[in-house]
Amino acid sequence: MSYLSYAVPLGSLALALPLIKQRLELSRAKHRSLAGHSKMAKRLAKWLPGYAYDEARFFHCDGAPAEVVAQRRAAFDLLCAGFAERYAKTLALTAQAREGLADLQFTGAYRVPFQFSPLVRARLKVGAFMQSAEGVHLTDLDGNRFIDLTGSYGVNVFGVDFYKACMAEGAQIGQALGPVLGAYHPCVADVVQRLQAISGHDQVSFHMSGTEAVMQAVRLARYHTGRKHLVRFCGAYHGWWEDVQPGPGNPMPPRETYTLQDMSERSLQVLRTRRDVACVLVNPLQALHPNKNAPGDSTLVDGSRTAGYDRAAYTAWLKRLREVCTERGIVLIFDEVFLGFRLAPGGAQEYFGVQADMVTYGKTLAGGYPVGVVCGRRELMQRFREERPADVCFARGTFNAHPYVMGGMAAFLKRLDTPEIQALYQDQDAKWDARAKHFNDTMAEHGLPVRAANMQSIWTLTYTQPGRYHWMFQYLLRWQGLALSWVGTGRFIFGLHFSDAEFEDVVQGFVAAGQQMHAQGWWWRGEQTHKSIRRSVFREMLERRFKGKN
Repeated sequence: MSYLSYAVPLGSLALALPLIKQRLELSRAKHRSLAGHSKMAKRLAKWLPGYAYDEARFFHCDGAPAEVVAQRRAAFDLLCAGFAERYAKTLALTAQAREGLADLQFTGAYRVPFQFSPLVRARLKVGAFMQSAEGVHLTDLDGNRFIDLTGSYGVNVFGVDFYKACMAEGAQIGQALGPVLGAYHPCVADVVQRLQAISGHDQVSFHMSGTEAVMQAVRLARYHTGRKHLVRFCGAYHGWWEDVQPGPGNPMPPRETYTLQDMSERSLQVLRTRRDVACVLVNPLQALHPNKNAPGDSTLVDGSRTAGYDRAAYTAWLKRLREVCTERGIVLIFDEVFLGFRLAPGGAQEYFGVQADMVTYGKTLAGGYPVGVVCGRRELMQRFREERPADVCFARGTFNAHPYVMGGMAAFLKRLDTPEIQALYQDQDAKWDARAKHFNDTMAEHGLPVRAANMQSIWTLTYTQPGRYHWMFQYLLRWQGLALSWVGTGRFIFGLHFSDAEFEDVVQGFVAAGQQMHAQGWWWRGEQTHKSIRRSVFREMLERRFKGKN
């Protein structure tokens, strides 16, 4: 055999080795969970069989003794009847609206683990309508008052009264111009200057949602770098569009997205060695639950949930990430749609002391109106090239910079500078950490298996023992007058305006609900462990998946 016959395959192997090495590094940088493997998660989602517990199985799927099962059944019947009576008007309108409102059908189906969902939806119904809000309270159509722990998905940083005032002023500002679009209201000039000062960036663009703002930031990064791939970190949420939500929930497979492990040196190594990465997206909320998807009660299959916030460690990570992105010409984008203006007046950039290349805002910024904003360096925000007039990065929207929205933003940003609002930011870490400690100490004193992990005013509830019925806690909390979002105990969002007395009312509501959970048998433990529950559920799935195929 000639020398040439050996040289050709050896030469091909030599050329392939760097690519193989890169691919291995990429694989190692992914988190080992399904949250870090989008393709595998999508395959599992297609495989997972849908099934529901019948009424008998519903109350004793953990093997509880007969007397505990009887307690649960009686308590469930009583609570269902109580909900139907106390929330009658609210539930009636919710039932009417659900028939034509797809969002209600979705959120209603995913409040609890899917095995329990059909019976819960049929009998223990939750209202979707409120008629008024003031202070920290919401009032439903039946006149029931709730303490608001939903935070309007992150909008409500300073309290509904604050936002009502912003919206009223915004409407007054925009009223003279009305629905005139294309031309800008004069307040836009002041808004731009204020956003430049807050963000530390040169230019601004306006959009109608946080998802849209992130889309534009990624689009501009690709335009200016000439690269197509983006990096997101395991578990992070950046809106619902394809490139940033590549796993379950997206009908398309991941194509140009790398999902890497958060706070990992292996991820930094990938960024150091690849040449196809246009940008890195960071949602600072992940500091509360790194490499975990947003927590919700629909995933409380065995009661396990972890969360914990280490500001120093996350700050160090962001600084290392900043250095690598600078070295490699990768655009670092902070997605502050959710957290912006909550941690500090200058957002996460100020709070962590790290300057991104671009930052996206939303939620609270328009003072209660819908908005998305991108702020960035001048060279990244430009959407055209003078030397190539046909080479543009187009992004416009009919309702971008709507006069009422801009008016609401102007009102918000002016109030942000007032001494009253600035005072709310003082010692926020210490205040909310002390409240979390008080909460956890109180839960421990009453023997309740719940604890809170917090990132300032954003909380996640964790459980100190395994169990199949932790999801039931959300309904008893509602019964005690606490308003929760559809993810239940996965996330509570307090306003910075909460007083100590109002917070104590929340704590006592948790105590009362927890005591009910104990008395009604939902927290019976037996010999079960997290591992044994997961094995049991997996066996159920296998039986359902292959039932009738033999």
